[in-house]
Amino acid sequence: MSLPPTDQEKYWPSIAEKTDAVQEQINQQFDLDPADIAIHAPSLRGRKLTAAVAFVAGTGFTLLGYDQGVMSSLITGNQFEATFPEVVVEASHPNHATLQSFTIAIYEVGCLFGALSNLWVGDKLGRRRTIALGGSIMMIGAILQTTAFSFAHLIFARIFTGCGTGLITSTVPTYHAELSPSAKRGRMIMMEGTLIVAGVAIAFFVNWSSAQWRVPISLQLVFEIIVVTCIGFLPESPRWLVKHGRNAEAMAVISAMEDKPPSDPEVQRTYYGIREAVAVETSTAGQGSLRELITGGRSQNFRRTVIAVVCQMMQQLTGINLVTYYATILFQRLGLSDVNARITAAANGTEYFLASFIAYYAIDYVGRRQLMLIGAIGQSIVMLLLAILGYINNGPAQIVSVVLLFGFNTFFAIGWLGMAWLYCAELAGLRTRAQANALSTASNWTFNFVVVMVVGPSFNNISWRTYIVFAALNAAIIPVVYFFFPETGGRSLEDLDVVFALAHTTGEDPVKVSLRKDIPLAGSREADEILGVSTGVQYHQATKPSTSFSLSSETRTPV
Repeated sequence: MSLPPTDQEKYWPSIAEKTDAVQEQINQQFDLDPADIAIHAPSLRGRKLTAAVAFVAGTGFTLLGYDQGVMSSLITGNQFEATFPEVVVEASHPNHATLQSFTIAIYEVGCLFGALSNLWVGDKLGRRRTIALGGSIMMIGAILQTTAFSFAHLIFARIFTGCGTGLITSTVPTYHAELSPSAKRGRMIMMEGTLIVAGVAIAFFVNWSSAQWRVPISLQLVFEIIVVTCIGFLPESPRWLVKHGRNAEAMAVISAMEDKPPSDPEVQRTYYGIREAVAVETSTAGQGSLRELITGGRSQNFRRTVIAVVCQMMQQLTGINLVTYYATILFQRLGLSDVNARITAAANGTEYFLASFIAYYAIDYVGRRQLMLIGAIGQSIVMLLLAILGYINNGPAQIVSVVLLFGFNTFFAIGWLGMAWLYCAELAGLRTRAQANALSTASNWTFNFVVVMVVGPSFNNISWRTYIVFAALNAAIIPVVYFFFPETGGRSLEDLDVVFALAHTTGEDPVKVSLRKDIPLAGSREADEILGVSTGVQYHQATKPSTSFSLSSETRTPV
């Protein structure tokens, strides 16, 4: 696939047509040959490239949502229970409540292994090949699940499928963030959260039909084939390319992302900002290793990794999978028949999907921290109200409880659905980004497993008091976000390196520094001074106005 000749010529004139000044500029500043850059030019540019990356990333997260939602309804289906009697909860087999939870939660164990494996394979394979590997594993796992006739076969298949999901979920947000302009990055990755819910809603509607249970599970192959096939037509992340010395290819990808020629100052500043990030981390850490995750200094890798891990942990401790995985069961507990519970679960998934658009439009205006705080406050209140109504436990209370479950999804969609994936992908530095996201995603799946395993037995033993536990957990999230989570919105990924380095150098709180408006842009002389690097590359005047900056004490006052 290639652009029409007129468009191609617009961005990649022949070398003979280039002026000597432009060639000399690029050669002197970055030691790059314009001819090499032209050879590596992606076939898609600008909005088309952004849309293509969003489509593949979104399909990967639709697959995640579908996988999460499909089992919540199947677990109580007649045909499924007939094939796997181990999941039938009845008085004569009280331990089956644990096996029912185990069947759902064992998938998260596979996801955990897949995410942790990214600690070693992610940077070696690159973003694209890791996504392709994860999708291929999921395809095999989907086939194994569809053909399961024994409980042991089903459990193995779910673990195997989870390994692929872990690879995808720990790579796709990073890949998408690294291929998105900073002005659009928030919305682009928040759309992944929206598509998770789209997958959940699709699963609820499929499960409501008579096609139980092998057809709904096999349908995930459609998403997996799309991801594995389409990722091969997209460029590799420019951050990963620079990190591995493929500079001309990285410049070509940045030019395509910005839809501007390589000689454009903004394209060159972005490229230099990435090289700057590689230079500062190489100068302080030498060769890459997992030990870099626990380093401090200007990079603040340990702080950033801990925040990412805690962020993904808190997303699961909100209790969202109490609703996602157990939606049908929860509505049955509230007095609805099997059919009505499935219909209500499908409606709940649809409302969840629509509510996620609120965050999509608000993310770049309200900011990351504010949305997380709004979500946590709302979720805590809803869980407390559910506990009170569970104690009352009459007809009207059950009706209001159904409505409140819709409300919980709304607050989660606003504050935490796509936010955890976005925030963790933004937070880590380039050198540790793959490893930090692997650990944060592993944290997500670990606590996903814990919550799913605990919820079933918890409702059987302490009933409505389960909601009190989650009300308290959501309340505890609020001060953590407020005091420890820096704002990442409105900055490039490399700008955040400057934020943490400045906080370390001046002894300020990174949260307060992140809220300042006078932080130099990555790739500028001032940023090099803060980061403590000097590569000898010429600097460009920032395209955005900025105030005069130095490391003197006057800069300690937030603007």
